[in-house]
Amino acid sequence: MDFEQARFNMIEQQVRPWDVLAPDVLDLLGAVRREDFVPAAYRNLAFTDMEIPLPAGECMLAPRVEARMLQELAPRKHEWVLEIGTGSGFVAALLGHCAAQVMSLEMHPELADTAQRRLRQSGVMNATVRCMDASRELPPGEFDAILLSGSVAEIPAALVERLKPGGRLCAIVGDAPVMHGQLLTRVGAGENKVVDLFDTVAPRLHGFAETSRFRF
Repeated sequence: MDFEQARFNMIEQQVRPWDVLAPDVLDLLGAVRREDFVPAAYRNLAFTDMEIPLPAGECMLAPRVEARMLQELAPRKHEWVLEIGTGSGFVAALLGHCAAQVMSLEMHPELADTAQRRLRQSGVMNATVRCMDASRELPPGEFDAILLSGSVAEIPAALVERLKPGGRLCAIVGDAPVMHGQLLTRVGAGENKVVDLFDTVAPRLHGFAETSRFRF
């Protein structure tokens, strides 16, 4: 398989049409080897417009969704970034090329170990994976940006509280079949600005609260 041609096609036919036009993001997608983060059985599908299965019943999001979220979060070279849901480690690698430091939380030990190994093999030394259930506990400190690599019913307040003033959080929010990519900016204590970015559907991040429903 010609991975370079497949990578080019992914960028031009999937990512650009999804309004991912930031040159730095497009360049990064061309440079970071997505195929190195895909399980061997699915390596030839690394650049297809689909969610790729991972161990423990998890999956990689489609490339266009990962790219759009990265573009909207817009991490900067001096910033500390938190990712919830490491999965394969590919998004953590992208973030590592954009930010000063990245901490990625993954609740499944097998995924966490594999992702950390792949990050080091890819030369990404400023991204650290912790085996931690983010719905139950979070590392200490505040972050400039937070990215959720999966969907939630609503943005968890505990994560918003870990944003520095002016910090951003990008997540896919809602219930299937209607979910929205959202960017939350923490304006100040108790004051946030939320913008809907795009429509999509993505698998749930486990453990976070679901939308309340009446039962009869």
